[in-house]
Amino acid sequence: MGAPRRGTIALSINTSWNLVNFRSNLIARLQREGYAVVALSPDDGHRDALIALGVRHIPVKIDSKGLSPLRDIVLALRYWRVLRSLRPVAFLGWTIKPNIYGSLAAHALGIPVINNISGLGTAFIRIGLLTRLVRSLYRLALARSSTVFFQNRHDRDQFVEERLVAAQRAALLPGSGIDLARFVPAPLPASPLVFLMVARLLRDKGVLEFAAAARIVRADRSDAVFRLLGPLDVANRTAIDRREVEGWQRDGVLDYLGEATDVRPHLAAASVVVLPSYREGMPRSLLEAAAMARPLIATDVPGCTEIARAGENAMLCPVRDARALADAMRAMIALSPAARAAMGARSRAIAEAEFDVALVEQRYLDAIARATG
Repeated sequence: MGAPRRGTIALSINTSWNLVNFRSNLIARLQREGYAVVALSPDDGHRDALIALGVRHIPVKIDSKGLSPLRDIVLALRYWRVLRSLRPVAFLGWTIKPNIYGSLAAHALGIPVINNISGLGTAFIRIGLLTRLVRSLYRLALARSSTVFFQNRHDRDQFVEERLVAAQRAALLPGSGIDLARFVPAPLPASPLVFLMVARLLRDKGVLEFAAAARIVRADRSDAVFRLLGPLDVANRTAIDRREVEGWQRDGVLDYLGEATDVRPHLAAASVVVLPSYREGMPRSLLEAAAMARPLIATDVPGCTEIARAGENAMLCPVRDARALADAMRAMIALSPAARAAMGARSRAIAEAEFDVALVEQRYLDAIARATG
């Protein structure tokens, strides 16, 4: 491979896994456009996969949920030293700490910054001292960014209203986009009806409500199947305890499937995909499910309603309401197979029209051109 024609782009996020699984299309597009791509992310076992993508990996230890000021100062200095050495034409950040400390370091060095606020997370769901601190840091870090992408209009409007970012710098992006050639429609399985939730096992994702709703529905529909797919033992203050998940399995409430490097077989085996989250940026699990022509059940909250649309491809329910979620599941069971298939077809149509990964790639290229022009 020859030398890059257009310089280096630095990407930073709190897990290398995320870059490999969700940003590989963007990485390939940047490389085709003549940029060298460098990843500043933790060495979490996905370094070889990044290298296989043609990415240079520089390990950066990010304590995503830690609150130590000393560790955060060390992180900011690490970003500054690495970026001073690299001198990339632009810094692209995702997740809270890269967006804050990576951006501050890049600004100090005169490097253009493009941020992606992919979701507001626990710090914005639970209002308190942490929320005020994060807002102040965001306001400081985003002040000189060239473009700040948001994955739904609710998050964008909140940041603008609270003066965390200037309106002219805020732009919308359809999540990380979906590779429609990789996630393709699959026929809905025959009975039994399988409800699948794909998420990190956190309270804020609505895992407790999913389990409670499954228990309610199975009391009179023992033929319904409930499956939970996603990482357990997550380093997060709202993480679900492993013993609780094992208890659900012992009681026959649901099947825990563990983690999967490829979710497509699990989506293909599902009749309905469920996400009772408290708030999202753009939920990847619903986007992937929609691309595979699945009907959806989700909470009526920012992020979820970008892709899950009541009366079209989804049933919505109030947040933190297991009984309402169970009612939505029962309503889905009551539909005919043809009606569920029609909802799934509408999911695919929405994904094709609005969430193609090519749209995301082009908006990033346009933002880079504005920042470096």
